[in-house]
Amino acid sequence: MKENTLQYQSAKIFYRTTGKGRPAILIHGFGEDGDIWNKQIEFLKEHFFLIIPDLPGSGQSELINDMSIEGMAEVIKTLIDIELQNSSSLGGGWVGAFGHSMGGYITLALAEKYPNLVSSFALVHSSAFADSEEKKATRLKAIEFVKKNGAYDFLRTTIPGLFTEQWTAQNKDAVEMLVEKSKAFSNEAIIAYYTAMINRPDRTAVLKNFNKPILFIIGEHDKAVPFEQSMQQCYLPDHVYIHIMQNSAHMGMWEEAGKVNAALLQLK
Repeated sequence: MKENTLQYQSAKIFYRTTGKGRPAILIHGFGEDGDIWNKQIEFLKEHFFLIIPDLPGSGQSELINDMSIEGMAEVIKTLIDIELQNSSSLGGGWVGAFGHSMGGYITLALAEKYPNLVSSFALVHSSAFADSEEKKATRLKAIEFVKKNGAYDFLRTTIPGLFTEQWTAQNKDAVEMLVEKSKAFSNEAIIAYYTAMINRPDRTAVLKNFNKPILFIIGEHDKAVPFEQSMQQCYLPDHVYIHIMQNSAHMGMWEEAGKVNAALLQLK
């Protein structure tokens, strides 16, 4: 595993690379960093050359000036360009993009603006729909909570609910580890992410117009991206793979890691 640092404008962006084969980038979600993919990295590195960033404001990466979904997609574009240029053996000039939750929103923005760069993409517990007014209101309440109580108090109450109750009960140490890692998030970063998600547009047109493979990984018990909403977008692409994780909520990468790994391998 190689650790890399990109100077993006005035910010330091941290990312890792490993593996061999076709290039793929793993884009984590809200309240996470690149380590959330560790159960996938060990499996996928035998099949893909993996790029695993910490998004701006997460992990070891600093905030950037433009923390919109589109702004973060530009960071991802820059990382891909650098790795494709530095690794002549990769060839092709394209990359698979696998995005979890907010990372899926960034993946969609990337595929919308740079369709020729993306060979395929996966939405892992994510959605192309814009926020409903109800969802926006919920996010705005979360922003006010963070301003008043801090990012850690917010994340430690929300992280356990991303898993099924059964998985949480059986994996208390893993959940607690994620809660402890969340201490690294600043109030500014969490507020920026929520603002970005509130302001993102509907991108269902990307699903309709993208003429290469799209993979959906859907948690049957997902409360963050409800099952019914996920299913509504699955008929939009022409070339689609659909995987329903029957024992997962929002974190199938951990809850049913083996099934998620096998699903992502379809985009090899």
